Amino acid sequence: MGQAEPPLRTLVTGATGYLGGRLVPELLAAGHTVRCLARRPAKLADRPWIDRVSVVRGDLTDADSLTGALRDIDVAYYLVHALGGGADFAETDRRAARTFGERARAAGVRRIVYLGALIPPGVPEERLSPHLRSRAEVGRLLLASGVPTAVLGAAVIIGSGSASFEMLRHLTERLPVMTTPAWVRTRVQPIAVRDALHLLVGSARLPDYLNRRFDIGGPDVLTYQDLMRRYALHTGLRRRLILPVRVLSPRLSSLWVGLVTPVPSRLARPLVESLRHEVVCHEQDITCYVLPPPGGFLGIDAALRQAVRRVGAAEPLGPAERPAPADPMPGDPPWAGGDLYTDQRERVVHAPPDALWRVVEGIGGRNGWYSAPLAWAVRGWLDSLLGGVGLRRGRADPVRLRLGEALDFWRVEALERGTRLRLRAEMRLPGDAWLELAVGRDAAGRTVYRQRALYHPRGFVGHLYWWAVAPFHAWIFGGMVRKIAARAEASAHAGASGGHLAAGARP
Repeated sequence: MGQAEPPLRTLVTGATGYLGGRLVPELLAAGHTVRCLARRPAKLADRPWIDRVSVVRGDLTDADSLTGALRDIDVAYYLVHALGGGADFAETDRRAARTFGERARAAGVRRIVYLGALIPPGVPEERLSPHLRSRAEVGRLLLASGVPTAVLGAAVIIGSGSASFEMLRHLTERLPVMTTPAWVRTRVQPIAVRDALHLLVGSARLPDYLNRRFDIGGPDVLTYQDLMRRYALHTGLRRRLILPVRVLSPRLSSLWVGLVTPVPSRLARPLVESLRHEVVCHEQDITCYVLPPPGGFLGIDAALRQAVRRVGAAEPLGPAERPAPADPMPGDPPWAGGDLYTDQRERVVHAPPDALWRVVEGIGGRNGWYSAPLAWAVRGWLDSLLGGVGLRRGRADPVRLRLGEALDFWRVEALERGTRLRLRAEMRLPGDAWLELAVGRDAAGRTVYRQRALYHPRGFVGHLYWWAVAPFHAWIFGGMVRKIAARAEASAHAGASGGHLAAGARP
């Protein structure tokens, strides 16, 4: 049997970003040691892998900070760029790449791995969008650094948090009919984030003599229009009607994207300008050196299934469950991962936790929903009228709930007796909804009731529904918090009074 190769000492720049934050756990899983370079190390404090890496403060344009960061490093990952950083982003990218290459060579780094953009062959560099032109220049500067470099060029990366994917996700979810720029008919070869990370990790062991660019992509080539329609299919949306027009300039198109989606215009504009270029792999030589992942590269349907599997999920992953690269992760921008509206409320309750929990667990059925009974009754009637279950199911036991049982038009999805109850809506809705009720204590030891209503809209109608009912939340959900607290306090007071009487009656 061959001897296992020793682990490598790796440096990850951009660990606070989308891809870098996902690469770190993959490198750790492969047995490598990881050092992260960050301008603001505090941004990494909530990452689940933070105790397994070392973090150094630094900036790619600061040669002094790079000297220490690159010391004793075998492989350095370059995963940063100044996209959205203003009009001079190309100059910032240029200066950072030169500085990084010079410091890496001086430190004796054995390899640089850079994830850039897939550059369309045959297009003169001056005709590329500013975004693609800068990505191409960074790759060229790193290749000329004197350190063997692998430049991996990717088109759209399919996964939660990827800016290009999120832009397409939000457009598809929010607009059943789209008047779009002509770029929706441009061909593209996407790659699943799982597969991009696999190739990044594998590139750490490329032969020392290799100093070149590689195109990377999944097995499917399709248009952005096809990609939007596939996304709609996998998220249960109706088929999108897409009407391309030629009058939208890149500037107008990016402003339109910024208006319709939560992706900032400063980020959307350079991406939109790049979408006019066909980005299809003209070689995939990387597979001559890095074996494909088990089962092969994911096709677009499998990649989309992974990317949307936790869209709108109310339940966080358990401590022993490792998130998939396509899942939302800490550090993703607030517009990543699909829309999840939240109504969150909290109240100190002057009662013991067990008294509060009895009220929480008694919710629904004949006990009602504690606030706005007429509103709940009307909602139940409307649900029945629309073919839903309405409120007629009630509850099986007036005191105790069981995991998985029906509760009016909800289902008990999580039950941690004494601390947390989460209900999943089964009424007719243009989306998915949850109601979470929790009992705990604050830093001062006081009993606290916490309540969250979560809603993941499905399509444009789903967004309209949330904003139509949002004005009533203070009445319904706010009233629920007040009434639950009041009942628990009254119950605790009655119990205490009964206890005093009993004590006074003893001989």
